[in-house]
Amino acid sequence: MKITPGRGASVLAVLAIVVAVMIVACGPRAADYSPVKATTTAAADEPADETAGQTGTNSTAPTPIADYLSSVGVTGEQVPLDKLTDLKVTLPRPPGWTKYANPNLSPGTEAIAKNNTYPTAMVMVFKLNGNFDVAEALKHADASAEMSENFTKLNYSEADFKGFPSSMIEGSYDLNGQRLHTYNRIVIPVTPAPKFQRYLVQFTVTSLSRQAAPEAGDIESVIGGFTVAVT
Repeated sequence: MKITPGRGASVLAVLAIVVAVMIVACGPRAADYSPVKATTTAAADEPADETAGQTGTNSTAPTPIADYLSSVGVTGEQVPLDKLTDLKVTLPRPPGWTKYANPNLSPGTEAIAKNNTYPTAMVMVFKLNGNFDVAEALKHADASAEMSENFTKLNYSEADFKGFPSSMIEGSYDLNGQRLHTYNRIVIPVTPAPKFQRYLVQFTVTSLSRQAAPEAGDIESVIGGFTVAVT
């Protein structure tokens, strides 16, 4: 899935670069913007999955959504939130959180953090080109989470989000000797006729496991205030 502006990298490469930058370049206390992020609470309208609490042991590696879209010929252009003309994506910023800037992050990535470390939140938006089965694509939305080290699923939903097809997964995993909590949501909105422009929106929130109680208010406000709407 190719990113057309600037660097011409694939969407998969962008996601991988984001992970590498935050894990390697910033050190163990820096924000980790992996394709899956953390929180300890789900949105209030999310139905809990009966498999919550299970640790993935499937011997067959799942296919990340970027790989799936590439395999069916879909390309994507990353668009900054303030450059969207037919879609509005809102990433709320609680008091004490600031915009996280890093030259190694892909252009157009909106990232915020508290005290420049965990907890963190991130949004990426891609304008998609090419036809594909949305329901099939969303079957791959949680693959990156499931491939995380010692990942344990805590909650899951395939319910629409703000009227758009979506997939959400919440869980915990190990990274650099620390246990992280992750909340990851992918939304695939489409604009009305006659354009029918599809987008992929990825929203992620991450916290250290020990922050679950003290940072719950901020994390819930970020998740609860995240919105996607056609303009």
